[in-house]
Formats: sequence, C-alpha cells, structure tokens
Amino acid sequence: MPIVERIRARWPRVRIVIRADSGFCRDATLSWCEANDIDYVIGLAKNSRLLSMSEYHLGMQCAYAATLKSERRYGKLEYETVDSWSRARRVVLRAEHSARGDDPRYVVTSIPEAQVGAQELYEKLYCARGDMENRIKEQQLGLFADRVSAHTMAANQVRLYCASIAYTLMEALRRIGLEGTELARAQCDTIRVRLLKVGAQIRTSVRRVWVSLSQAFPLQQLFAEVLARLRGPPLATI
Repeated sequence: MPIVERIRARWPRVRIVIRADSGFCRDATLSWCEANDIDYVIGLAKNSRLLSMSEYHLGMQCAYAATLKSERRYGKLEYETVDSWSRARRVVLRAEHSARGDDPRYVVTSIPEAQVGAQELYEKLYCARGDMENRIKEQQLGLFADRVSAHTMAANQVRLYCASIAYTLMEALRRIGLEGTELARAQCDTIRVRLLKVGAQIRTSVRRVWVSLSQAFPLQQLFAEVLARLRGPPLATI
C-alpha cells in the first residue's frame, strides 16, 4: 500500500500494526501483512468450527448459575479454514457468559503469545479500536468533518483538511491547556461549546481591535488559566 511505503520512508524502524473488525478478515489481507512484515489484530466472525474448537471455554453456564455474575475467560486456538486461508494462524478467544447467554469473540493475530497474552491482546490492543472510532466521531460530529456536500472533490478535500487542522488544534488544547482541569477529558464538541463559543463585543479604532468578553461567562477563570498555559514556554520535544 502507498501509505505503508510513505510511513516507512519517513520512519524506517517503526512497527506497524493493523487493527480492524471482522469485515477485513480476508486471507489476501492477512497474507499481505505477513509478506510485508506488518502485524495485525483483526476480528474473526464466529462459525460452527470455531465454536466446537472452543467448547471448553464456552462451558461457563454452571459458574454463572452459581454466582449470577458475568463470567469471562480467555483462550487461544490454532485455526485454519477449510479452503479460504493459506495457512493456520493464531486466534485469541474471549468467552463470556452473562444473563444474555454466551457471547464469544474471536481475534486473529500475527503477534506471538510470547509477546502479548490473550487477555492483554484482546482488552488493550483489539478493544482500543473502539476509542479510536470515538476520536473519528469527534472530528465528524464535533468539528463538522462530515460536511462534504460541495460539488467538487477538491472543495470537499479542503473542507476535510480544515476539519483535520481544527481537530489537531483542539487535541493540543486538550492535552496542553486543559491538562488537570474539568475539561481535560472532554470531547471536542464540549470544549467548543462550553469554552470557546463565547459571546463578545468587538470595538475597533484606528490602531486597535477590542474584544470584550462577558463577565458572566461561567468558565472565565478556566479560560484565563488555559490562555496563560498556551502563552507559556513551548513543551520540550523529544
């Protein structure tokens, strides 16, 4: 892929890991990753063979009946399809039984068990893609990256560039200016509406433009603190 070539041209020693849901679990994708020294953590849709191979881990009904609390186990499989995969691959199983019944999840990966165990791989690597999707939604919904209804592709690309730049600035504001405050973990839309969308009176003279903010603004102290941080010395780069 061109993007991989560009990443490695800039950072030749960086490790690349592809993380995706089961819609991308195809032998062509997995084989390409293996041939190009790229690790992958990709969801695998359950089927009758996988369920039969993991029958031991799914037998948690008795444990749940005794405690009425959700039971979870992790396991590993060496799995190969009948004819669609070119080789056997490591599959991580997360088996869970709750009031809703069995809920098995499967993830195929190229990362060996010696590097990452089953539970850590599922909870810290695979499930983290949900938070990644939240960041994409932040840009789409909070910073209007979905406004691509112009008549030309170039115009829509400029719109997307603007939304991407806005998100980069907003993330820097959250990471630097809002660290340790009540909005340190707030989403972009919350920061935009509560902290930045402030009514003001603008007056101009020959030499100056005066911006007067409302004294009734409830977050004026936080606004001043953030402004002071952003005016401070730049953070040291590693």
